[in-house]
Amino acid sequence: MGFLDAIFNLINDLTWGWALVPFLVVIGVFFTVTTGFVQFRFFRRMFRVLRPNDPGADPNAISAREALLISVGGRVGGGNIAGVAVAISLGGPGAVFWMWAIALIGMATSLIESSLAQLYKRRDPDTGEFRGGPARSIIHGLGEEYRWLAVLYAICLIASFAIGFNAFQGNTVAGAAADSFGIDRVITGIVLTVGTGLIVFGGIHRIAKVADKIVPVMAVGYLALAAIIIVLNLFSVPAVLWDIVANAFGLREAVGGGMGAALAQGLRRGLFSNEAGLGSAPNVAATAAVRHPISQGITQSLSVFIDTILICTATALVILLGDVYVPGNEIDGVVLTQQSLASHLGGWTSYVLTIAILLFAFSSIIYNYYLGENALSVLTDRKIAVQVLRLAIMGIVFLGAVAPNAMAVFSFSDPMMGILAVVNLLALMMLFPTAKRILDDFRAQLAAGVERPVFDPDRFADLDIDRTAWTGKAPEPFVPPARPGAAASPAE
Repeated sequence: MGFLDAIFNLINDLTWGWALVPFLVVIGVFFTVTTGFVQFRFFRRMFRVLRPNDPGADPNAISAREALLISVGGRVGGGNIAGVAVAISLGGPGAVFWMWAIALIGMATSLIESSLAQLYKRRDPDTGEFRGGPARSIIHGLGEEYRWLAVLYAICLIASFAIGFNAFQGNTVAGAAADSFGIDRVITGIVLTVGTGLIVFGGIHRIAKVADKIVPVMAVGYLALAAIIIVLNLFSVPAVLWDIVANAFGLREAVGGGMGAALAQGLRRGLFSNEAGLGSAPNVAATAAVRHPISQGITQSLSVFIDTILICTATALVILLGDVYVPGNEIDGVVLTQQSLASHLGGWTSYVLTIAILLFAFSSIIYNYYLGENALSVLTDRKIAVQVLRLAIMGIVFLGAVAPNAMAVFSFSDPMMGILAVVNLLALMMLFPTAKRILDDFRAQLAAGVERPVFDPDRFADLDIDRTAWTGKAPEPFVPPARPGAAASPAE
């Protein structure tokens, strides 16, 4: 066990410790600049997804809004409640500013990775559902010779999200229920496990329907609670916002390390929270039936905005407007948020926060499960494998809930996520010219007066695209175009 811990710690240091955060930032800035600040140009367009679905849309297909809410449900979790509190505790108020910065940059990264997932998605011939994500983007975008990279990505996705993070979510819910309501961990574990089973055995459609109901409730409810606190302390808000900016640039030091601590904590916690560039959300983004790949990319940018700019900011203001937070004092993240809410509105809010944590964690569990199922489909097409995974996830959620002392077993989650993030970012850089082509196509249609651009696969005949995903026609065999200067084949 000690040897494995040493290996995982080394992987974690080589990814999250040294290279990954700067890599994510640099690539996010690159995508932002080279796309002409696409996340800001299309900002107003992002909110179109919140409109009612088209009357003529296929009722059996996953809509863009449903895919958005699944990804929001996965992104919004402990990072928005505990993670923000930890960032402020260790990095001071300035960490919040850098969380905002990395979210605004990450919106461009999310748009690119989700658009590519849409472009290379495949229609399941048995169910008619779409499947896609970084693994399929690698296989069909870079070629079969890179399949090993897709397999590595899929394995890491299963290990980190489906197994490790689901155990942590079960542990978080059970711990909160025990502390606030005195409910035994076994009881919480049973309820959570049964609920998980009822959802995941229904497949992506049931997951989408559940997310469409609980995600708006939990997000709006939590934001409403924060809004009440902000209104009650309205005249203190400008001073808090100035404190955030001043600490971010070292004009006022709240903790040891000053600007460096704020920058490090803000970037790290922000990336963990919004997941932009980690390659997780594109797996869900690919399930939606949309007119153009860029449409869903724009929608997924909104997911990052909701996660960080809205919900993380709400948590930060609840903490910084209260009197519980003391600069330099380290305190458990959930406890800091919980005590801050209580200081504003009373002890009853601890129960509300527990319910919010339960909803956040449950939405994350079903999101994490689907990531695992989608990754498994890259490794094998055996139906029995999916059933085994569903049962395994139920067992993992229960184990995480009832055995808090065994959580160290799942310490491989962070390093595995580090590997899949590196793989995803490398693939994004290699596929960026293709992403730029479809972005230019989307913009050209808008410039020509097309209100809702439509993707025409015939204009991208050189790409390995599943035509049934866009036209309903049978897919044609993909023949890579001849390399420049290569001799023509006899058939030509």
